[in-house]
Amino acid sequence: MDALLVARAAVRARIAAAGRDPDEVTMVAVTKGFPLAVAQTAVAAGCLDLGENYAAELLAKATLLAPAGPIPRWHYLGAVQRRKVRDLAPVVGLWHTVARMVEGEAIASAAPGAAVLVQVELTGLPGRNGVAPDAVAGLVGSLRRLDLDVRGLMAVGPPGPPERSRPAFRLVAAMARDLGLPELSLGMSGDLEVAVEEGSTMVRVGTALFGDRPTGAL
Repeated sequence: MDALLVARAAVRARIAAAGRDPDEVTMVAVTKGFPLAVAQTAVAAGCLDLGENYAAELLAKATLLAPAGPIPRWHYLGAVQRRKVRDLAPVVGLWHTVARMVEGEAIASAAPGAAVLVQVELTGLPGRNGVAPDAVAGLVGSLRRLDLDVRGLMAVGPPGPPERSRPAFRLVAAMARDLGLPELSLGMSGDLEVAVEEGSTMVRVGTALFGDRPTGAL
């Protein structure tokens, strides 16, 4: 617990050093690949926004944490698999990675009015989830017509030094402003300062809070 409190304070200090009030930037503690005990400790330390990439792992942790105290808001960070949506819908507070209309339709059917982010893909790397920049406005409009609560945009920076993420984050922030979207989920443990400087309202941090994932973790 003490180590996590120190790590959490360090992340908040990094946000402040980047020029923002840490209370205005949501810290999503990414518990992907860590055991349930880590998620329990995170909640006890005041991390009430937890992120997972895999449906089974999120559901298992949510079920076991539910009777134990404060209920965290679960953020789904993995690519949306339509066959998993109905199971996840009662638990997920924010879907970060909507990239196709069929994903939005599945979420809207299982959880009308659900809060979602549209993931933008700017790296051009194979296998990356996300919608191309020129298709973002169209997808946002279509998701809104499904009565989903489209909160904002999400992006993952390219591999490499943190500064490589700046142009992508700046472009996504501009798109969000143009579309009137208040939320930006940009930045992870390695590049959160750049993300915060470019206007991110959420940072997704795992290793900065918990250290390296266990060997063999997904």
